[in-house]
Amino acid sequence: MSGRKPRSVANPLESAITTPSERILRECHDLYVDSENGLVKIASSLGVRLLPPRKKIIVMILGNHSAGKSSFINWYAEEHIQKTGVAIETQGFTFITSGRKRESLTGNATLHLYPHFRPLLEFKGVMDYLSAEISTSKQKKFSLVTFVDTPGLVDGDMVYPFDVNSAIIWLGQQADLIFVFFDPMGQALCKRTLNIVEKLSEKCGDKLLFFLSKADEAGNETDRQRVMMQIVQELCRRPGLNKCGFEMPTIYIPNLQKPSRCVNQIDGVCQTIEKTINQAVQKTLDQLEKDADIIRSTINSKLEKDRVDVTYNKSVRLHSFMCGALGVVLPTLFILSFIVNTFSKEQLDELLGEGLSGFISILTGIVMFIWDWIPEDGQVVFVIMFGAFCYLLLFLTKYFAGQGNKTLTKKEKRMMAEYNDYIQDIVKTKKAKLYEWYLQQCTAEYDF
Repeated sequence: MSGRKPRSVANPLESAITTPSERILRECHDLYVDSENGLVKIASSLGVRLLPPRKKIIVMILGNHSAGKSSFINWYAEEHIQKTGVAIETQGFTFITSGRKRESLTGNATLHLYPHFRPLLEFKGVMDYLSAEISTSKQKKFSLVTFVDTPGLVDGDMVYPFDVNSAIIWLGQQADLIFVFFDPMGQALCKRTLNIVEKLSEKCGDKLLFFLSKADEAGNETDRQRVMMQIVQELCRRPGLNKCGFEMPTIYIPNLQKPSRCVNQIDGVCQTIEKTINQAVQKTLDQLEKDADIIRSTINSKLEKDRVDVTYNKSVRLHSFMCGALGVVLPTLFILSFIVNTFSKEQLDELLGEGLSGFISILTGIVMFIWDWIPEDGQVVFVIMFGAFCYLLLFLTKYFAGQGNKTLTKKEKRMMAEYNDYIQDIVKTKKAKLYEWYLQQCTAEYDF
């Protein structure tokens, strides 16, 4: 046996208690990915692309190396998941999340776990520096959070194996929260960090939150204030970051063996995460209703289009039939007129009967009258033009026959009707119940 110690976990899965928010997010997700009647499958059959909602919020942590990013994640999960130290421990992107089993995933498996982040493949070299750490911890709200630990940022000649700036900015746009950790020990004003933060502020400034990490190591209160002033001054020099209402709470990892008089606002970080989770629940329920409406609208539009196509096809078939009938009847009548003209009236009455004989005589008489009216030298030209006209009619017959639109089969119509009923009776009802249950958790019964 190897002498290596097994990784410790914060608590076993069996002792985990599913929270109301976790249950709502999970049930909403199941409505999307159900193998038989999932919204993703239904939408795909209708030509609509839907992505299932995330069951967890994404919190990206950004900062220079040794800013305390990994230490904060370990503290929040109450488990040693990420390496910590003064050196650059995190060289790529690591997704840290809660799951059934302690496991480490490589790049390809990570993207299977998080299909929303598949566009990361467009950044050359990122795949080899992408990983995920799955922990069984259920501490705090970790079961509803996925942390994204970003590479430690430094200035100078440090060369990253991929376009770290662009990758972080893209990930920041996908995240629900972006925590920017400023290290008070000399690296807080890293230009690369500030450049990325300024870009993120332009694209998703409402997600950015700034923190002075490791605040207990900044010396006394005077030193701490001086560090914060330097950081604020540097931020204010950048137009994209010079905003009113700027806040930068001081946080550090509590250590009972090393008490500090510095105000620790790390609990406020937890409250911010919890608030974002509650907002994510509301957004997911709202998105569920929007996606259900999109599917119903698509079904109704397809059924309406099918009704229009059926009417159009009837019109096209009528045109095709009329052209075909004329293309056959006219030349037949023309030839028949010359044949009938060789028989006497008595012979026709004897062969066809008086009624039919009289009708045919009228038709052929009209044709022969027109024929006699045409000058003899123009009769050949008339025959050629008449033949071309009959050919045109037959060509139009084929043309109109090919102009029909594809319509829905009875099976497809029945399936769409079933989908429509499922959305209305199951999905919308389930959404209403989940919303009601969610509101019951946060309001008094008489208020509700």
